[in-house]
Parts: sequence; C-alpha cells; structure tokens
Amino acid sequence: MSETVDISALNERIESKSSIIVNLTTGLNQHIVGQKHLIESLLIGLLSDGHILLEGLPGLAKTKAIKTLSMLVNASFSRIQFTPDLLPADVVGTMIYNQKEGIFETKKGPIFSNFILADEINRAPAKVQSALLEAMQERQVTLSTTTHKLPSPFLVLATQNPIEQEGTYPLPEAQIDRFMMKVIIDYPTIDDEKKILRMNIDSTEEIINPVVEINDIIQLRSIVKSVYLDEKIEQYIADIVFASRYPQKYKLRELNGLISFGGSPRASINLALASRAYAFLRNRGYVIPEDVRAVAHDVLRHRIGLTYEAEASNVTQEEIISKIINKVEVP
Repeated sequence: MSETVDISALNERIESKSSIIVNLTTGLNQHIVGQKHLIESLLIGLLSDGHILLEGLPGLAKTKAIKTLSMLVNASFSRIQFTPDLLPADVVGTMIYNQKEGIFETKKGPIFSNFILADEINRAPAKVQSALLEAMQERQVTLSTTTHKLPSPFLVLATQNPIEQEGTYPLPEAQIDRFMMKVIIDYPTIDDEKKILRMNIDSTEEIINPVVEINDIIQLRSIVKSVYLDEKIEQYIADIVFASRYPQKYKLRELNGLISFGGSPRASINLALASRAYAFLRNRGYVIPEDVRAVAHDVLRHRIGLTYEAEASNVTQEEIISKIINKVEVP
C-alpha cells in the first residue's frame, strides 16, 4: 500500500515539473522537423546523465539538434570538430609555461563545458579518443598531476557518418560502451521534408532563447532517479542483457555463432536508467516492460559484437536485439 502512495506522490511531482519538458520539447520541435525519435533520445540522455552517439547521413539535423538543445538550456556549450590531426590537448587542454611568472599555468580545453558536441567523432585517432575516456566516465580531466572536475551537468553528444570510410577510425569498444545510447537517424517523411524546405528558404534568422536553467535539469534528474523500478522489471532487464551473452540459455539457438560478445554490465545499468527516463517522459512514476522494449535497441545496438559468420550472412544487431526482446519472457 505504501508503494502505491509513493508512486501516487511521485506522479504528482512529475506532473508539477512536466512544463519544463514541454518547454524543451516545444523549443526543439520549432527548429527540428520530423525527428521525433532523435528529440526523445536527446531528452533521455539529458535526464539520465548519459552520453549519446548519433549516427546518420549528412544533413539529417544531428548537429543542429544538439546545438538547439544546448541553447534551450542556459548552459555552456562547446563544439569540437574531430579531424585526423586533432591532438588530445585540443580537447582537454594542456599546461603552458608562463615565462614572466616562471610557472606552468593550466589552459583548459573546450571539454570544460556542460554540453559537448563531438562532431564526426570517428575522424580522430585513438590518442584523442583515449583523452575522452576519463572525461566521459569520471567527469574529470587530469592535466599533468592535477585533476580538474568537469561542470555539472556534463553531456557528450557525438555524431558520426556511417558511409564514409576514408579518414575515419572505428571507436574503441571501451569508448563505445561509455555512450548510453547509439541512435540511428533516418530520412524524414515527404511532408516533413516540405516543412524543412519552407523553414530553410525563409530568410528570417533563427533566434533560440533559453527556456530551462541548469538547476531545473538537476531537479528533473533527481525525480527520474526515484522512478519506481520493480524487481520483476529488474529481472526482465537482466534477462535481456544475459540473453545477448548466452543466447542458448534463453532458447535462442539460432543466435549461436552470431554474437562475438554481448552487453556489458553497463548495458543493464543504462537500460534501467533509460527506461526510467522514458517512463518520466510519459508522465509515469513507474517503469513498465514497454518502456524497456522502447529503449532496448538504442541502448544495446553498440554493445553487441557480431561474428564473421553473422556479417557474412548480413545479420545485424537490430535483428538480434529484436529476436531477444521477442523471446525473453515479459513480466
């Protein structure tokens, strides 16, 4: 009975703060047309304190969506254009010798912002990617012998282009795993395309004013953390992730020999966090199985490795995840 009372009170708290999400969603929809899934994914990352990797063809508003979100939140923003000649110091900063004072001074890099747009992240070599690892996981940067805390909230929103192979570097698995979700962006519908056309041939300049403060985001995150996650839902999440590691135990023999590695414990954690945020966006104080299924592809697609046999048979991560969530018993 107490749980019911708690959930009822939580629903009221969510309802009282829903205007913040409405303002953010309205602001994004005014400037981004036909990308509902993209907008929802960015909000899930923002509410869950999770980094997002966006993959899609050029011109699908990936960069624009991230910039718009950062401008709607009254927070600091940095855009880092990843290139093959980029150095770690260009991202995290370095120590510079001050001749006049005779001391080394810290010069902080663009990573010291609330929102980081890592544009075309797969164009930078491994040395630069490794510089991001500490920042993405520990929310801190070590320069020389001093560790500097990054501002809160801190969100890396990265983009990559799936079609160009020249001058690109596959992201290390350790870094890929630090992205909460990998979101695939597709073409808009023909009606949305016409709206985009009208918006962009209009000569009026876009003005985006902040509608949310950092403190509002911190408050929303604390509410999302308290969204109720039943033990049965926890078991459901664990079963989905374990089925990606040991498909034969879940009567998925057709997946034997297709998966080289399954989801890590971060997959379970992020699946739970994303499900909570998804429930929050639906104005619910508790998670249901449909919330888990809704975010499963985005959370798992970059955490499941394919064998050569799978690639030769044109089997994709999408198909594997779909088979898993269709087979695992729903509570």
